[in-house]
Amino acid sequence: MKKLILSLLGVAAISSIGFAGTETYSGKEMKQVAGPPPCPEWYADREFNVGLWGTYVFTGNEWQNDRYIEADHAWGGGIDLKYFFWRYIGVGIEGWAVDARQAREDIFADFSDGIFQRSFRHESNAVGSVLGTLTLRYPIPCTRFSPYIFGGAGAIFGGGQRPRNVFVAEPGEGFDIVETQGHTDSETKAIGQVGGGLEIRFTPHIGWINDFSWNFVDGPNNNFGMVRSGINFAF
Repeated sequence: MKKLILSLLGVAAISSIGFAGTETYSGKEMKQVAGPPPCPEWYADREFNVGLWGTYVFTGNEWQNDRYIEADHAWGGGIDLKYFFWRYIGVGIEGWAVDARQAREDIFADFSDGIFQRSFRHESNAVGSVLGTLTLRYPIPCTRFSPYIFGGAGAIFGGGQRPRNVFVAEPGEGFDIVETQGHTDSETKAIGQVGGGLEIRFTPHIGWINDFSWNFVDGPNNNFGMVRSGINFAF
């Protein structure tokens, strides 16, 4: 009997040691779940942009009243260079040129004989501009889209030709004739620009830009709109 009791106590001791080495949990087993991957970055905090674009220009007035481009519309192209020192703000320079089919007005007036003649001819000339620019953009998080607004100031050249109307003496009647004798050379004027648009990135380094700007040149008779569309390269 004594041996049986000692044997039972030994088995109990071994069993208690075995159970002491295990852990039990109540409730459901806890699992660690990984979060979603971060959004791709289409626009960098610091990047250098080179834009190449085509442009369409249209005057704010009818061509008869416009005093600089002297045409209803013109087509051309341009380039802009920008450096974004912060994701949202960039400074740069842009240059563009368009082929303007300018109208040339010629008049002939003979006051003594009551004659007044007015005619128009057309001449194609390049009109262009160089501006310094400031751009504010907002890359929409987790998308390829970035709306932006911009402003600039600089110089425009190639337009502003005016007719040279002179008095001509007619024998026996004095200076009673006014006629156009050529036109002045083009003038360089100051220009201001404001506008806005949208960029869509195909990759972090290539995007499609579309925008519109309104341009101010020496008074309201010379204002014009500009539509641009092209490719932007980001480095």
